[in-house]
Amino acid sequence: MSDLPTHLIHHPYHPPKGFESVSPPVHKASTVIFPSVAALRSRDWKHKTGYTYGLHGTPTTFTLEARIATLEGGRFCTLAPSGLAAVALVGMALLRAGDEVLIPDNAYGPNKAFAQAELAGWGVTCQLYDPMDPADLAARLSTRTRLVWLEAPGSVTLEFPDLPALVAAVRAHSAAPGGAHPQGVVTALDNTWGAGLAFNAFDLGADVSVQALTKYPSGGADVLMGSVVTNIEALHHRVHACHMRLGYGVSANDAELVLRSLGSMALRYAAQDQATRHLAAWLQGQPHIAAVLHPALPDSPGHAQWRRDCTGAACLFSAVFQPELSQLQIDRFCDSLQLFRLGYSWAGPMSLCVPYDMASLRVTRPWPHKGGLVRFSVGLEAVADLQADLAQALSGLSAPAKGNALQSGLPIHES
Repeated sequence: MSDLPTHLIHHPYHPPKGFESVSPPVHKASTVIFPSVAALRSRDWKHKTGYTYGLHGTPTTFTLEARIATLEGGRFCTLAPSGLAAVALVGMALLRAGDEVLIPDNAYGPNKAFAQAELAGWGVTCQLYDPMDPADLAARLSTRTRLVWLEAPGSVTLEFPDLPALVAAVRAHSAAPGGAHPQGVVTALDNTWGAGLAFNAFDLGADVSVQALTKYPSGGADVLMGSVVTNIEALHHRVHACHMRLGYGVSANDAELVLRSLGSMALRYAAQDQATRHLAAWLQGQPHIAAVLHPALPDSPGHAQWRRDCTGAACLFSAVFQPELSQLQIDRFCDSLQLFRLGYSWAGPMSLCVPYDMASLRVTRPWPHKGGLVRFSVGLEAVADLQADLAQALSGLSAPAKGNALQSGLPIHES
């Protein structure tokens, strides 16, 4: 080869084997090179026994999938470009026209929105059920039900359901002669809050566990990624085949960032859990606060189930303000926070908060509180500094305010 560009592309040098480091190597590829036509024809993307195309996996993404499966206590993992993409992937893989999906009323908002828009447009019906009442779920199951979503705890309001009882209701329905979908009913848990650390989704009966790796596994507030994990090989192949047809891929650099963060995940989870419990308990005693919602607090809905099933409680809590405070005052409280910044998502290093209009987000049972709600995500700042920040913002609520910001609308996106 005399031409330099050709020589650079087809260079004969290969580095010596045997290099090993703490961080796995990062493999970037769209095209994968095969040593022969026979190898090209024989490689099988379905079982991940070899490499066929970058979209179907590289050593970097295979490594991350294996570690996420281990984290969840599962056997098979498929990565998706975001947590919501992982949720949508499960629905698209398992549901067909004429089927029905049941979703908790307090589930992650975009999951409900996807079902009520895209899935509905494809002929799949959706019902919302009360996750704190297994009998309500049992009553809604039908011969059309193919997928039941679970979430623990509920998005924003953090009620902790009786997961084994909900799963038992689904299994009893599936076992009833002529009473279930011919292919059975799959239970899928949004396990982003538990993150594979607070409890094992499969020990509590779920068939599929979905996470937004954007949250705890990444931990840096700079990656979007999701995962679908199961112990059931047939379910995995349905999800994996749909994943291939959709062209869902994740970048090697994003996979690298999640792999780098996994080693500190348990430490971060524990530190944020401890700080969150401290702040939630302290806020309970503040005069402007009507209720604090956090599974580890005895008065929070589902506390008994959380105490029975969990070893941790993540970084989220929500505060319900006294009803005499206007939404404008609550918004002003949020604006006056210095360390808790306004922003969606959670489990990153920076503390966050978002106000919500809960009356517009619940269907199966009326929202019991009259005051406005703010959800807090506790980061990795010193807990004393975070408490001081909340205290200074609460002190400003004593000043009079007029008007109501609900007139201009509150955010309803849940993340």
